[in-house]
Amino acid sequence: MCDTSTAHRTNPDWAYGFAELGSEFEQKIKNSKRIAVPGCHASGFIALVHPLIKAGILPKDALLSAHSLTGYSGGGKKMIADYQAEERSTLLNGPRQYALAQKHKHIPEMTKITGLENAPVFCPIVGDFYSGMEVTIPLFKSQLTNGGSIEKIKEIYKNTYKGPIVSYNEASDEEGFLSSARYQDKDSMSIEVYGNDDRIILVARYDNLGKGASGAAVECLNIVLGEDKTKTLVI
Repeated sequence: MCDTSTAHRTNPDWAYGFAELGSEFEQKIKNSKRIAVPGCHASGFIALVHPLIKAGILPKDALLSAHSLTGYSGGGKKMIADYQAEERSTLLNGPRQYALAQKHKHIPEMTKITGLENAPVFCPIVGDFYSGMEVTIPLFKSQLTNGGSIEKIKEIYKNTYKGPIVSYNEASDEEGFLSSARYQDKDSMSIEVYGNDDRIILVARYDNLGKGASGAAVECLNIVLGEDKTKTLVI
């Protein structure tokens, strides 16, 4: 059973469907009859934070924040209809931040799977485009421990995410910009690091309907069936 709701994502009896986080995650997916497919926003946040905590350079008691820019398809049928209506509110013409009470349904998952002791300040933003996602986490070097640095972070990501579905990519910006549409219509995810020695920006870019949703579910099914993980996926 592959469940795509929030119901079982923090349940230890269920496999968490993000194989790239480590062999223990992939093996649990492979051997489980109950798999919880990750949430779209949570996928990028967890991909960025989990390896750093596992490596011991980001403490579990870190106080983190994150912005996540998403296409309106992530809001479901009603939001899609609102954005595609011929006569729609002019407020939809600009990006809109939501989940203002800090009770977004992905926060428990983001906290539990990464091992964080404190829930992050999470600021999701929906834009006037159908699909695509960009999750950004800012860090100060002072938040890192055990010799952590921007170069160490890059090294950890390089060793963790070697593709083909999730990969670390060096200097992948578009002439100083980062478009949330870069991986639109694909099932892959790009992990990127920007900034300098003191102020660091962690970025995950993917499609909220791909690695953030159905693409992740298909990958889990491929693992269970013993198929190539990328079968039928667009990378």
